[in-house]
Amino acid sequence: MGIRYEEGTALLEGIVGVEDAEGLAAWLREQPAPAVALSDCEHVHGAVLQVLLALRPRVAARPAPGWLDGVLPC
Repeated sequence: MGIRYEEGTALLEGIVGVEDAEGLAAWLREQPAPAVALSDCEHVHGAVLQVLLALRPRVAARPAPGWLDGVLPC
């Protein structure tokens, strides 16, 4: 599925691939107070995870329990 952008929140859904990393990074940098929603995310490519860890947006909705939930900051 990928990423949908709505009113300051990036909704990561399904499998988010490497092709989404650059666009996500650019979008996060443009937003005054960006947030990400991960509740519908099943998998992210390592490049997307690096973007999230580097830019540290607010997590509006956490992913289901699993490895991704354990590596994201609160």
